[in-house]
Amino acid sequence: MTESHISPAAVLDAPTALPPAEHEVLARTWSTPRGLWGFLTTVDAKEIGKRYVATGLVFFILGGLLAAVMRAQLARPESGLISPDRYNQIFSMHGTTMMFLFAVPIMEAMGVYLTPLMVGARTMAFPRLNAFSYWLYLAGGVMLYVGFVLNIAPEAGWTAYPPLSGPQFSAGKRTDFWAQMITFTEFAGLAAACSMAATIFKMRAPGMTLARMPLFVWAMLTTSLMVIVAMPAVMLASSFLISDRLVGSHFYNEAEGGSVMLYQHLFWFFGHPEVYIIFLPGLGMVSEITQTFCRRAVFGYPVMVLALLATGFLAFGLWVHHMFATGLPRLGDSFYTAASMTIALPAGVQIFCWIASVWDGRPRFATPMLFVLGFVIVFVLGGLTGVMLASVPLDLQVHDTYFVVAHFHYVLIGGAVFPLLGAIHYWFPKAIGRMPSETLGRISFWLILVGFNVAFFPMHILGLMGMPRRVYTYPAEMGWGGLNLLSTLGAYVLAAGVAVFLVNLIVSARRGAPAGPNPWGASGLEWATSSPPPAYNFGLTPVVESRHPLWTSPEGLPVMTGLVHAPREVLLTTAGEARPDIRESSPKPSIWPLLTSITTTVLFIGSIFDEWFLVWASLPVLVCIIGWFWPKPSHSKTVGAPEDNVPGALA
Repeated sequence: MTESHISPAAVLDAPTALPPAEHEVLARTWSTPRGLWGFLTTVDAKEIGKRYVATGLVFFILGGLLAAVMRAQLARPESGLISPDRYNQIFSMHGTTMMFLFAVPIMEAMGVYLTPLMVGARTMAFPRLNAFSYWLYLAGGVMLYVGFVLNIAPEAGWTAYPPLSGPQFSAGKRTDFWAQMITFTEFAGLAAACSMAATIFKMRAPGMTLARMPLFVWAMLTTSLMVIVAMPAVMLASSFLISDRLVGSHFYNEAEGGSVMLYQHLFWFFGHPEVYIIFLPGLGMVSEITQTFCRRAVFGYPVMVLALLATGFLAFGLWVHHMFATGLPRLGDSFYTAASMTIALPAGVQIFCWIASVWDGRPRFATPMLFVLGFVIVFVLGGLTGVMLASVPLDLQVHDTYFVVAHFHYVLIGGAVFPLLGAIHYWFPKAIGRMPSETLGRISFWLILVGFNVAFFPMHILGLMGMPRRVYTYPAEMGWGGLNLLSTLGAYVLAAGVAVFLVNLIVSARRGAPAGPNPWGASGLEWATSSPPPAYNFGLTPVVESRHPLWTSPEGLPVMTGLVHAPREVLLTTAGEARPDIRESSPKPSIWPLLTSITTTVLFIGSIFDEWFLVWASLPVLVCIIGWFWPKPSHSKTVGAPEDNVPGALA
């Protein structure tokens, strides 16, 4: 496989460049066994990505139902709908679900599905690690909700600050379940991030230099690197917490030389970058949707890339933004105030670039584009209140009030959920092969936009009126009842909009109009293959000559030959210029990722009840890892080997 393979005669449509017989060979090579065995052993990135998305949406629904119960409790003063203890469990479960089981995993899930297609690869790097990450994530979520059903759900909030979450104030196993769930989900997130970063650096199609990568891929690369740096901090924080509770260490015990502030530093060193980990993929989604429906490239591509990288870098410099009320030195507060305001600049730059793209393009306001406009409106409002909270005097006044709750939801729902819903509608034809209903899409958008603002805007006023967060009821004489009732009604309208959106997906998957390879007329490589894509993504490796290959090569893509049809083989390229480098074998479906996740789950859950499980349960994990990596026949060859001239030859 050499550059000499690229010639004008090779300008072909990638999905149909091979004869049907060769496509059949590829399909057999990359197929997953049918039935339950195939479901349990698949390493297909597209299947795993769809499972991630579906599971994330289930947790989104569960978290929304918990929020609906909370809003019903708060709709009127002195309500007795649920008990204080159950309310504490519900709001802790809601926050934990939305932050750890929905927002981060589903954004990574979109990357798992889309990244190989967008960079022209046949699959993800480390596909077994990718499969393992999903099973571990699923186990952590199921464990948390089993605890909720058994009345041992966490009750100390999604942040679980000690000493409230410590052994002296939180007896039983509730906080232990929360702490181990953190270990589950963050371990899974790290595994997916490593696979994602390796895919982006080493598996891009020939010619896709760093300067030609789609903006969504840039967003996922930045997010993956942030996950790798940030998530060990929260794993360390939760491990110290469960160690204090189970074996009597004193990391957070002030009486024994520990510090509760240590927990907050560790948690928020992860927690504030997590906000950007959540919405940076959303920014990439917005860019892809905007350029497709405006029929022009996003304005200022280099500036957009630098803005993404700057956001990822600056996100690690403002975690004390959340700790202004803890009595830290005022000089430090000034630094973090400046950092909190500075990070608004890259986001502002991207907003103006999108506005310029719409202004100079020919916008078509289909449902995905409507969600983009909703994102801009809601996210800008959330960003403005974020700059307000960066001011120490104001933050001290509204800290732990509903003003912070309002800001938090405007940033996360505006910055993540609106782009995500637009992206699901946008890429639904690619994944399912059918078009979603435009009518239901528009109805869901307006219900969600109106319901969201009616639900959360009054919370700003409630916060300024002094209503604290995390309270299960309030006296009638405080005057908060009317705004709380309005907020509850808005939440139910928002829920109705989400329900319509989900109905649209379900109905369209069965009855939607068939979608061609590129129904929106987009420019990226993911639209160069069939809808839904085959197991191997591309019969021949596409060659990229611009940032928008389908717009600059409307007659068909240049392709490269040389990858064998059997066994599974992928092309590795150089990290910077994406020059062909190595032909590498790719793992087949395997049961070992599932078995490893099961034994790891037993280790994590067992250690909650007996610390010796960390020792004895590690032995089955070791056995599974040995089985996973047991030497198998493999090949790895540099490009340009003689047999490369014969497509389908064995390496």
